Amino acid sequence: MSDRERTSTGWDRWYGIATSFIAPATFISALLFYFGYVSSRAQFSYFGVDVDTLGLDTREYVMRSPPALLVPALLLLLIGAATAALLAGVRSGRVGQRSIGRLGLGGAVLGGAGLVMVFLYAWIGAWIWYPLVTPLVISLGAGLVAIVGRQRGLPLGVVVFVTLVAVVSTFWATATLAQWTGRGLAENTAENLDDLPAVVLDTTEPLYLRDGVTRQESLPPQGTVPEGQTFRYRYYGLRLLVQSGDRMFLVPERWTPSNSTLVFDMSQVRIKYRFVNQPP
Repeated sequence: MSDRERTSTGWDRWYGIATSFIAPATFISALLFYFGYVSSRAQFSYFGVDVDTLGLDTREYVMRSPPALLVPALLLLLIGAATAALLAGVRSGRVGQRSIGRLGLGGAVLGGAGLVMVFLYAWIGAWIWYPLVTPLVISLGAGLVAIVGRQRGLPLGVVVFVTLVAVVSTFWATATLAQWTGRGLAENTAENLDDLPAVVLDTTEPLYLRDGVTRQESLPPQGTVPEGQTFRYRYYGLRLLVQSGDRMFLVPERWTPSNSTLVFDMSQVRIKYRFVNQPP
């Protein structure tokens, strides 16, 4: 059996072991859910809302994952293309043994530097770029070691585990990007709150808002309105941040330091959606 056939058989065996535990479709769905959750958690926490209180289902988290995965997906495709080009150069002989050795040494140095950064977390963990740079350094180093190691005859099991280190580190970096994406979406929303659906809210009790944006108007007292009317206060200047089931999360239409997110059960308030102030 040739070396290529043995390599193919080894990879097929490891792939078979992996897929016997987790189906590829299930794994992809779980990744989409996770990154959608991480991004949504960072996004809504900016408005003081714990994403778990929204009660979003799996489909909604999956639908929220593409913005968080767009940049990582492009980076992974570029890395994959570069890896394929490197392997093709090695197999064709265009990349010499000395260059391969240097790549392996560089990968080992990068991987070691990344591990040192992990152990130095107590001292450098506050660095804003730490959660992105550290996993990228480890992933790049481990990836180079895996490629060169396989070409130099390292046992397949060692190569697989080094590859797993690169995959886990990439997962870490992608989760960081998803979190940053969610925060960026939140800040963009806060800068353009007037792009959200405008809401007129009627309540039975005053809300005592002090944001300086929302305007309160008293409705006519009981006896001057149709029988059964219980709503006494009307509020303008609110926008719909998100709706989950029968609950609505409203925010003032302009950001201020005293803003709060208001949560209402739709069965206890009266909601009107306003047209966009732009003639057709």
